Amino acid sequence: MKYQQKDFTQKLKTKIQEMESALKKHSEILLRENKSIFENRNLDFDAVFNIDGSEHFQPGYCSTISIGTTDKINPTGELLNLHVITIWECQRSLLGLSVTKNIPGSKIIGELVDESLKEIKEELKEYIEVFLSEEY
Repeated sequence: MKYQQKDFTQKLKTKIQEMESALKKHSEILLRENKSIFENRNLDFDAVFNIDGSEHFQPGYCSTISIGTTDKINPTGELLNLHVITIWECQRSLLGLSVTKNIPGSKIIGELVDESLKEIKEELKEYIEVFLSEEY
């Protein structure tokens, strides 16, 4: 869901922070529950919550949760699979294009993931199940 700068309220910030907090905890749970399953297949599994930036309503802020696997046998550590979900991203935009400078006419916009916490958890679970059903 897209938000304009006029929509940047404490209520929205709280909603973003709650989603980030819940998904950070969920990434730790995913790692704990699945690491050994992947190790039995000679794979490394990682679930990471990441934030770039320090202020939710400043361009460049982005929070994500990602899950991925690498092959322990492959010395390059090449990713076999990576799935990233952007939770919140704030950027400066001009005519629908992302810009880095404060150009006259540009606006600060934010985008919050459309899915509910429950839907995101289910999506990550299904992604892991599909990956594990394939042969590696």
